[in-house]
Amino acid sequence: MSSGLLWVLAALVGVWALAYHNARAWVWAAGLTVLVLMLPRFGLVSDGAAFLLLVLVAAMVTALAVPSLRRRLITDRLLGQFRRVLPELSRTEQEALAAGTVWWEGELFGGAPNWRRLLGFPAPGLSDEERAFLDGPVEELCALIDDWEVTHRLKDLSPEAWAFMKANGFFGMIIPKRYGGLEFSALGHSAVVVKLSSRSLTAAVTTMVPNSLGPAELLLHYGTEEQKEHYLPRLARGEEIPCFALTGPTAGSDASSMPDSGVVCRGSFGGKKNVLGIRLNWNKRYITLAPVATVIGLAFRLYDPDHLLGEEEDVGITCALVPADTPGVVIGRRHQPLNAVFQNGPTQGRDVFIPVEWIIGGPEQAGNGWRMLMESLAAGRSISLPALSVGAAKVASRATGAYARLRRQFRTPIGNFEGVQEPLARIAGATYLMDAARTLTAGAVDLGEKPAVASAIAKYHLTELMRRVVNDAMDIHGGSGICLGPRNILGRAYQALPISITVEGANILTRSMIIFGQGAIRCHPYLLREMDAARDPDQERGAAEFDRALFAHIAHVARNAARALFYGLGGWRLARVPDGGPIRRYFQQFTRLSAAYAFLADVAILSMGGDLKRRERLSARLGDVLSYLYLGSAVLKRFVDQGRPASDLPMVHWACAHSLARAEKRMIETVVNLPMRGLSRLLRGWLFPAGRTFHRPGDRLDAEVAAAILGFSGRRTRLTEGLYIPDSPDSPLGRLEAALTIAGSAEETDKKLRKAVREQRIEKGDEEAEIAAGVEQGLISEEQAAQLREFHALVWEIIQVDDFPADFAEDEEEAAA
Repeated sequence: MSSGLLWVLAALVGVWALAYHNARAWVWAAGLTVLVLMLPRFGLVSDGAAFLLLVLVAAMVTALAVPSLRRRLITDRLLGQFRRVLPELSRTEQEALAAGTVWWEGELFGGAPNWRRLLGFPAPGLSDEERAFLDGPVEELCALIDDWEVTHRLKDLSPEAWAFMKANGFFGMIIPKRYGGLEFSALGHSAVVVKLSSRSLTAAVTTMVPNSLGPAELLLHYGTEEQKEHYLPRLARGEEIPCFALTGPTAGSDASSMPDSGVVCRGSFGGKKNVLGIRLNWNKRYITLAPVATVIGLAFRLYDPDHLLGEEEDVGITCALVPADTPGVVIGRRHQPLNAVFQNGPTQGRDVFIPVEWIIGGPEQAGNGWRMLMESLAAGRSISLPALSVGAAKVASRATGAYARLRRQFRTPIGNFEGVQEPLARIAGATYLMDAARTLTAGAVDLGEKPAVASAIAKYHLTELMRRVVNDAMDIHGGSGICLGPRNILGRAYQALPISITVEGANILTRSMIIFGQGAIRCHPYLLREMDAARDPDQERGAAEFDRALFAHIAHVARNAARALFYGLGGWRLARVPDGGPIRRYFQQFTRLSAAYAFLADVAILSMGGDLKRRERLSARLGDVLSYLYLGSAVLKRFVDQGRPASDLPMVHWACAHSLARAEKRMIETVVNLPMRGLSRLLRGWLFPAGRTFHRPGDRLDAEVAAAILGFSGRRTRLTEGLYIPDSPDSPLGRLEAALTIAGSAEETDKKLRKAVREQRIEKGDEEAEIAAGVEQGLISEEQAAQLREFHALVWEIIQVDDFPADFAEDEEEAAA
């Protein structure tokens, strides 16, 4: 190899090193100067040409180093083009983008995640008061509920359950103690929903709504003191039952198309005339708790044609509290959401007159309703729906693992078959991943964050994983899963899967438009700064800020390009990460994909601009990559926070392998579907020079993870912690637990009998005859025989399914009716 070629390679490495380390401008200038001065030495150019190149480098450095010159030659021209292609944003879009905060997901989007920062966040934990509530009132409420009675006969919680929930503060978990509430943390709130959902979806949803997106949440953050003093104690005591009415028949939750309206006017109210108020008309549906609500939180578009409040005629989306007994309020008949049977229905209002003081936050908050809702929606997405999903997944893990251990085919537990181990591994691995993400996201809320993007990730992926987990569990349970009745553990959860997929932002919308659509602008370190600068009415100030953001952005892209290529060539093994022992390589691999993702996102935004917003499938895939990076981070954080238990490593390996493989797959799918084919080929070689490197968990790992839920162990206990587990063997889950408790010793006794039959020491017969013969010959003791009989009786009950009369009437009274 010639010395000239060696020098060229050295120069390229030098340029790469400057970009990788995000070198300052003067370092770049010095490096380029050295490069040019060395060219004649290796005979690559003449001295004269080198001099001209030095002049060119000096001119370029001067143009870039002097802000006024740089702006005149470069930035102002680019700013003009940027303003022309910058899409117009409606007020609601601007408020949605501004809502919430950016947290750990911003580090991942930036391409250089600081893992020590993530591990430095306090490990989320429950207070003594929260644990006492879980072990006391929550446990008592679960014992009070018969889910078959609720879903099949009553179509509602029992009056006793309603009264118990009101008396014990279930509707006031987020309300401060000074207003009579429990003032629980986000994690405490989440833990309550997990346990309730493991017993009754109806009870869980009924508890979720008043504690997430509803009047209490909005009042706490935006209400006047008078509103708080009036409503919060009543809500905490259950004297008021709230609902929040947002979704309508024609616009769904699209605020810009919301037809529900209020007009500022004067009218009579409470015996007084000439009261400044609002005349409302609305038509809402799918409103949880509407049929039993005493106070309605209402979103509507407010108009002020006579300028009684201010200069604006179209004031904007506004939120108000309307007592359900206000004249003109109509509560419609109930919806039936897929046999979950929580209270849900429509509400309408016709010429409903309310005082302007009923606006949440008073007249000063008129027009700020969409911002309120977007910021408050993070609670439902961060806490309620992820908790509901985790509760279902934990039940599926605990029940299906036990069932697969106890249910036999060919005298072998079905959990020993490889075909069953694959879905069992998905159930256990996904549950571990889901609980990690739930805990991390709720912990962020407790740190004071309102993680808009992370909450959307948690809502979408945990509800989708719940769907996969429950479907896998149904496959393993087979006939006992599809026959509804009091014995069925999974049937109601299976029926209700689409509910959480649909509410608080339908999953298709969340994936294709929100996670990356909002994440690209909020999480990117420079893009929002550039957009705000371009829209700044002060042209000079905007141009100066755009200049600073633009060149920082260019350096950011160069750095991630250099890191992505280096890591793709194997340099990820040199990435600086915490000493994670057996999980160190995962920190490094997620760092590699984070850098590649950051570069890919910038290239996609640069090459497609505003058109990327309409390329929803590309946007969805880019959102998936960010999501899997976040989910994998949650797994690592959970493992460290729990003291790195070695027995949990198979589930950590499974969850990380799953997240890495999915993230890489979605990145490749994004690259190959970019509209510019040449750019697509270049990017694939740059980001994945060695091709695909991450793959789904293998068969051996699947078997290890499946084994985690096939019997009693510390990892099974940690995985399914927080469930309601009935003590009575008369309940389906209690029966499985009772059988699994004695399964090991009973199986050892059974093996002795099987061996004796094979050796013809006892005659082959039915189970009871063999047990009696074994006792008679002294092969097993009376205690062992009694335990084996108990075990056989429990397993027999476990494999039974419910049956009903031909007309499905369950007793003579129902048949007569």
